[in-house]
Amino acid sequence: MPVKIRLQRHGKKGKPFYWVVAADVRAPRDGKFLEKLGTYNPTSNPAQIELDIDGAIKWLQFGAQPTETARRILSYKGVLLKYHLQGGVKKGALTQEQADAKFAAWLAEKEQKINAKKEALQKGKATAKQESVKAEQAYNQKRKEAIVAKAQATESPAEASEGANETEA
Repeated sequence: MPVKIRLQRHGKKGKPFYWVVAADVRAPRDGKFLEKLGTYNPTSNPAQIELDIDGAIKWLQFGAQPTETARRILSYKGVLLKYHLQGGVKKGALTQEQADAKFAAWLAEKEQKINAKKEALQKGKATAKQESVKAEQAYNQKRKEAIVAKAQATESPAEASEGANETEA
């Protein structure tokens, strides 16, 4: 039975949410699956991905082929790297400790990149909000000045006509 690691859509229209599953190739997209490996939420920034790494490696060792999107998700979470390292351990090129150390180092580097992206997004939001507040304050100041100028313009002709009436009397 050929198996694929693929996405199974959930969520409502316009707000997708996916399960990462191992399923028979012949099963429909949202149909029966063999095992749920994780979840993927593309609507958040950065996308939220939760994945059972060991379960995904198990299915890859059984010969499951990931779809293109699932392959990108597995690569992003390091499943394909760990699978590759496990192949090296099986062949004798690495010890299990070396493979685990390489994977841990890769995970630490990946976590730093993700945190840097989150911080950059937060800084971008903060600066955009500050610029928006400054622009709003400038606009409000111009409106106040325009209102004051309009009020002075309407009072000036009235005062001039009152001053003319007083001089005549």
